[in-house]
Amino acid sequence: MRIAATADLHFTPQRYNAFRDQMNRVRDEADVLVVAGDLTNFGQPDEMEPLVNALVRLRVPVIVVLGNHDFETGKEVELVHMMTAEGIKVLDGSAYERDGVGFAGTKGFVGGFGRGMLTAFGEREIKTFVRAGIDEAVKLERAMSQLRTQKRVVVLHYSPIAATVEGEAPEIFPFMGTSRLAEVVDRHGADLVLHGHAHHGKLDGKTTAGVPVHNVAITLLQSQNPPAVYRIFDI
Repeated sequence: MRIAATADLHFTPQRYNAFRDQMNRVRDEADVLVVAGDLTNFGQPDEMEPLVNALVRLRVPVIVVLGNHDFETGKEVELVHMMTAEGIKVLDGSAYERDGVGFAGTKGFVGGFGRGMLTAFGEREIKTFVRAGIDEAVKLERAMSQLRTQKRVVVLHYSPIAATVEGEAPEIFPFMGTSRLAEVVDRHGADLVLHGHAHHGKLDGKTTAGVPVHNVAITLLQSQNPPAVYRIFDI
């Protein structure tokens, strides 16, 4: 299987023609398209409607997770319904298997990496914040436990490792992702992990157990030479 992967589209209706032109070759180059969150700019249905139209017209299976921008106006349930009604697979603590390849995904959350990971100690507000990150890790655990395929792809918005967010300001590293996600990946095993969110991070890294992790934020891909709007992975 050839997977085209991108993230952080921040789509608005004004970008419809540009997006269509950028993606017009994806069907010839890949078997599926993965979008790792931040499909919309402000999580508005009037942003999602033309994006869904553009994605469906690509005539390639599309697998997505939501990102933080998709939650901005509290209409994420409506956005998910708009996508699933048109056959787009939205992963939220869930799994999808196609042609012998399993996809497990969830949005993920912030919290920091390694010894700098925030723990549930002190004020109630801190514990609530940490609980949100733990809940996303549990959702990923549930998704991965559903897979019965030998080949496994994990789709996240937030990063599970620090290596692929290097390039962002160090002060915001804790808001780029959390190691809790990598711990789940390493327990279950995967062939690759795809994420976005870190627009100025690095393309590639690995979990502690050696699972390849790839940052496919579109801003990062467009900064490469030659620039691209998605990256192809063979599995």
